[in-house]
Amino acid sequence: MSLPLWATPQRRAKLVKLFLDSGGFCIYGHKPCPIPEHHYEYYIDGLVREWVSDDKAEREALWKRELQLMHQMPDRKGWKRRFDPVSKETFLTDRPPYYLEAVGVSGLTFTRVAKVRIPSTYMRLFVDVAKAKTQSKNQRRKARRYGITPTETETVYDLCNLAVKDFWTKLS
Repeated sequence: MSLPLWATPQRRAKLVKLFLDSGGFCIYGHKPCPIPEHHYEYYIDGLVREWVSDDKAEREALWKRELQLMHQMPDRKGWKRRFDPVSKETFLTDRPPYYLEAVGVSGLTFTRVAKVRIPSTYMRLFVDVAKAKTQSKNQRRKARRYGITPTETETVYDLCNLAVKDFWTKLS
């Protein structure tokens, strides 16, 4: 049988000492004690509730401390360190105008849609890419084999580029 979390050896010893000192009756030593809260059984109920709340507060404090320490640690890419100005400029110039997160089918229009994240923002754009002509894997292989240039006028990437440029022009 497992014991509850509040039942540490020191606390159980304290309960036994209280019982032995009071004889199971009034913990303050009154012989005919009219106050029920002084009786051993009622008193230990309040004491146990207090221990449980103390343990809960201690676990919450430990959890908050762990979260604080965890968020202060640099991750494996070392993002805790700051950019030096040269590498920051290099990063910003090499950064793509958008990140393509997913291509799928819209549940509203049942057409192809691309989900695009714009860097340095929390914005996500859903771009309609139904106009982009798709080729099967076999068609792409044949085009490579015979040296045929793709005849697609707009690709998914072109449509996403246009949507992101339109977003920035409307924003400014």
